[in-house]
Amino acid sequence: MTAGRFVEPLGLLTGPVAFHALREGFALPLQGGDIAFSFVRLIEDGEDLGVGPIKEVPEDWHDAMHAIAQRPVPFAGLASDRPLVMGVVNVTPDSFSDGGRHFDPAVAIAAGNAMLAAGADILDVGGESTRPGAAAIDAAEEIARILPVVRELAKAAPVSVDTRNAATMQAALDAGAEIVNDVSALRHDPAALTLLAKSQAPVVLMHMPGDDPATMQSRASYDDVALEVAGFLRDRIATCEALGIPRGRIAVDPGIGFGKTLAHNLALIDRLPLLAALGCRVVLGASRKRFIGTLSGVEEAGQRVPGSIAAALAGAARGASVLRVHDVAETVQALTVWRACAAGRAPEG
Repeated sequence: MTAGRFVEPLGLLTGPVAFHALREGFALPLQGGDIAFSFVRLIEDGEDLGVGPIKEVPEDWHDAMHAIAQRPVPFAGLASDRPLVMGVVNVTPDSFSDGGRHFDPAVAIAAGNAMLAAGADILDVGGESTRPGAAAIDAAEEIARILPVVRELAKAAPVSVDTRNAATMQAALDAGAEIVNDVSALRHDPAALTLLAKSQAPVVLMHMPGDDPATMQSRASYDDVALEVAGFLRDRIATCEALGIPRGRIAVDPGIGFGKTLAHNLALIDRLPLLAALGCRVVLGASRKRFIGTLSGVEEAGQRVPGSIAAALAGAARGASVLRVHDVAETVQALTVWRACAAGRAPEG
């Protein structure tokens, strides 16, 4: 059972319908953005108390409901008026998504620059594979892999370092990285929390059962995956805040594919607005994941681009603030068209 209260936004609206519903008081903006919600589900200590329109929510739930309508602080100083695209740069020999194609630092740097040219807002550089069953490497090897890449790409754009190790975090931040992206939500390395509190760097906290990718799939068991993931992330945010990392420097990631089955992944994407209640930006990393191949019958990860775009748009429509993707140009194009269609007009400028 997940203790505490949660308000889950439902009845999402966009475009002119959202505008009129907001004006008439029948909806509230999801995290202050262009998506509105007109219904909510109230959950207390794991019990579903029911679904109703926002105007019928009991008064003692109003503060929690209206908190979801507040726009979070811009994460890492980046734009907050549209979903951001985070390009994945894996400097590993065994990545599930590209099979080590960017293991050479020069190739990885070129790939990162190509992603920036295609419209990426952030580059996420990682030196350790975290695919299911992946073997861990030590921090020294991880640092050797990523440092030349981070140092070069940080000259051109905000760089996030994808790591569980405090030593790697520090080395990457010293080399110019601005964001830490930790699949263990700062649980793997005891030194990570203190480092982040002192560094002032923003951090992405991701849900994964346990803190080891090698065993996470054996722990894919939940009564209510969306509620349990939200409860875990809420608790990690509280831990960070208690140690001096304010909520404005935190983004959350439900961990698609990390200790999750196909059904779990689909439920998390469908109920992504539940994470908006945490008051942090939401990161979604569904790109090329196995569940896309299972649904589409496409075995090779690199051939899952259309399915990855579909998952990204589903996430954006449910309030994802940052989309972590391998195929930047295709995702940027899809988002541009999706936003124009949702708004009923072409973007300005």
